[in-house]
Amino acid sequence: MFKTIEWTEDGVRMIDQTRLPGEEIYRTYTDYREVAEAIRSMVIRGAPAIGVAAAMGVAVGIKNSGAKNPAELRADFEVIADTLAKTRPTAVNLFWAINRMRDVFNHSLSCHHTNAQIIDMVRVCLEEEAKRILAEDIAINEAMGRHGADLMPDAGTVLTHCNAGALATGGYGTALGVIRAAIGAGKKLRVFADETRPFLQGARLTAWELAKDHIPVTIITDNMAGHFMKQGEIRAAIVGADRIASNGDTANKIGTYSVAVLAHENGIPFYVAAPLSTIDMSLASGAHIPIEERSSAEVTHLQGVAIGPADVQARHPAFDVTPERYITAIITERGVARAPFTESLRALFAQ
Repeated sequence: MFKTIEWTEDGVRMIDQTRLPGEEIYRTYTDYREVAEAIRSMVIRGAPAIGVAAAMGVAVGIKNSGAKNPAELRADFEVIADTLAKTRPTAVNLFWAINRMRDVFNHSLSCHHTNAQIIDMVRVCLEEEAKRILAEDIAINEAMGRHGADLMPDAGTVLTHCNAGALATGGYGTALGVIRAAIGAGKKLRVFADETRPFLQGARLTAWELAKDHIPVTIITDNMAGHFMKQGEIRAAIVGADRIASNGDTANKIGTYSVAVLAHENGIPFYVAAPLSTIDMSLASGAHIPIEERSSAEVTHLQGVAIGPADVQARHPAFDVTPERYITAIITERGVARAPFTESLRALFAQ
């Protein structure tokens, strides 16, 4: 089984998702700025995986810091954290992971030892916390799978959009983790993977990892989903999330909103699978979720080849927000939330 990301003695090792499915290439990053660029350029992507990468970016940055005392180390930490925080604005796991590493940093820095001992302790603690975040993410995904498996049909085709699998997480996956768990429980499922223009995460990544797991998968273009729903060929839809507001409004890869509306029109359940770290209880609704606008070249070009006229503009919002009224349930590691989400999500946090 491939590993999306891992901590090694040489640095942060990631599978380069921009090269899939053609090449399975792993890259090792020894500098926090390299990790930040890997996040920005989508070598690694998916909210939970971005969180893990940010944590490891902080750890590798402090590991290589030349600070001689706690004050210098704190200054380095803030530069590292700020650099990583500016990579992807929508994925809340990025900021959650940085804040978690900051808490560990502050606690470790408060110990009464010599400067050299404190710096060594901070480095060890941050490395251990980054590895802990990765291990916890995998365990969380497996728990989500167990909670969501019962919601999947006993047989038939499930539609997913973008990639919310092992490649988007520390391992196992959120939406695909639910599908994996359902199949593991004996359900006879097939998957329709939306290609997910313009970055083709469904066609390149979801199809690749499901095929490696020998799970039956068929790629469809994004504008085919409504047709297959109307024909009765899709029994359920399930996606991941990059940020969920306290009322259940969900930001996910651009095109998710369209899938949710089509599912609602055709009486098909639409599920979101995401860890609690993706839920931003500080936001009253999805109207407050920042939407990343990526380069228009990702729309006008496909793998470096122009597919549109050179003098025509393009737009590329990377995410859209699905209103909570179109969401059947939100699957988390602590259980399943249903409308009214303001109450059910709060109850999951209180467990």
